[in-house]
Amino acid sequence: MLLHVIARGKIARSPEADLVARYDKRLTWPTKLTELPESGGRIPDAQTPFRTVLLDERGKQFGSEDFAGLLGDWRDDGIREARFVLGAADGHSPEERRQADVLLAFGKATWPHLMARAMLMEQLYRATAILAGHPYHRAG
Repeated sequence: MLLHVIARGKIARSPEADLVARYDKRLTWPTKLTELPESGGRIPDAQTPFRTVLLDERGKQFGSEDFAGLLGDWRDDGIREARFVLGAADGHSPEERRQADVLLAFGKATWPHLMARAMLMEQLYRATAILAGHPYHRAG
């Protein structure tokens, strides 16, 4: 299953970009990173069937093992692409929220966009490590 991170805004050279690249390199599942301008731009067509996850402060908070379980279920159900969308500074529209399969929050705090992108990549790596039985994740 392709893990496709779609983010508004350019990450450029930064410590956060280094973290994104570090976890992208560690991931054994296929990944794709798409950057779009703050407004406009075209989201690439998805491989079908697909699921869309919006990062949204009003979303559900998943523990790492539950998040891994969600990805594992999608993979096992034949989902070809999981899209993780980080919106612009003003977040997502009500219509985008209605169309999403999952709204995901990293806690109640508002995180800087670049930190949220790095945190997402780490959680994707952690989830795939959990599913592979890799010792990276230490439960308990």
